[in-house]
Amino acid sequence: MGLFRFKNMSIDKYFRTNNFYLGSYLFAKGLELVSIDRTDPKKCVFVFADTPLRELLVGVFNFGKENDPEIQVDARTLILAIKTLKDKLYQF
Repeated sequence: MGLFRFKNMSIDKYFRTNNFYLGSYLFAKGLELVSIDRTDPKKCVFVFADTPLRELLVGVFNFGKENDPEIQVDARTLILAIKTLKDKLYQF
């Protein structure tokens, strides 16, 4: 028996975040919202289909400069994304 155990090396095909504004940004940028995990009654987790673009978008969201064109989203698109995610949060 070896001293090391190998972790599951499969790539997760989902990205999860409980950050509402990051979720809204990803949704506005066209990422597919797969579900909302409501396992914890105190917080919801947005579950997106993971893509290589997602990693770039999260980096831009977290560390992009204020006027960076990659972070910019049309205001109407972002408002619609926020409204849609809020509607989905309150659906039963």
